[in-house]
Amino acid sequence: MNKSELTALIKEEAYRLGFAHCGISKADYLEEDAPHLEQWLKKGMHGTMGYMERNFDKRLDPRKLVHGAKSVISLLYNYYPAEKQNPGIPKISKYAYGRDYHFVIKEKLFLLFNFIREKAGNVSGRVFTDSAPVLDRAWAKKSGLGWIGKNANLIHPKAGSFFFIAELILDLELDTDAPVKDYCGSCTRCMDACPTEAIVQPHVVDGSKCISYFTIELRDSIPQSFKNKFENWMFGCDICQDVCPWNRFAKPIDTDELKPIKEIMTMTSDDWEEITEEVFKNIFKESPLSRAGFEGMKRNLQFIKPKKD
Repeated sequence: MNKSELTALIKEEAYRLGFAHCGISKADYLEEDAPHLEQWLKKGMHGTMGYMERNFDKRLDPRKLVHGAKSVISLLYNYYPAEKQNPGIPKISKYAYGRDYHFVIKEKLFLLFNFIREKAGNVSGRVFTDSAPVLDRAWAKKSGLGWIGKNANLIHPKAGSFFFIAELILDLELDTDAPVKDYCGSCTRCMDACPTEAIVQPHVVDGSKCISYFTIELRDSIPQSFKNKFENWMFGCDICQDVCPWNRFAKPIDTDELKPIKEIMTMTSDDWEEITEEVFKNIFKESPLSRAGFEGMKRNLQFIKPKKD
């Protein structure tokens, strides 16, 4: 089997496993991204996310993660939900409606990796889904799966941006894909819509001002200067994606693997205020909400709660 035949088989299997898009790039140093990442960190735009400062070289060179790496397979997994939360309910980012994506995608990545080994023999590599120092959007862009929008999200020209990104880094040479053009043009809807002005310039998001950062990553108190700017977002934020014109092409998922947790769609502010830690852990034990934890979710709810007259 030649390289092109193997590449085609790998992509076919990726689609069979449920990935929406698959692209391949050469495992090389991300020279264009290095100065941008360095400046972003120097300006403190990672906030309290100290882990972003670690493993700088590994984030830019996959060969430091997998010895002899030759290819990076980038994969997109759709999470755009068929149903949305009812108006008035504390908002939760769409990616967190269902079961934690790490559980869902990791299993598929290992199945794909085993398939590659069956077809290509002794292949070494690693699988990643937001679980290691990998610049996933940069690799997805390099592999032709879209461009980086002004909101710093990867945008696929035919499907928008509501995707999880995953990778396989392998010591296997495969056919590579070409990057696509940036089609944001003069549009600034995402920048104009951000209530905390976190998108400080096109393609640059100050993470320390982002609602998702405050409601998921931050362990301290949320600064009062951002009070009344969250627009009822309790966990994460989809504003910059919801206003993006390219997401008119987003298609709802047709699988039960990320089926929304019933309580996320129906719980009211009062229900959230009355929930106990035991109930929270029972309902959301395999949910992304567990990352913020019970106390973090209660803090977020109190922060977005309007003052009573």
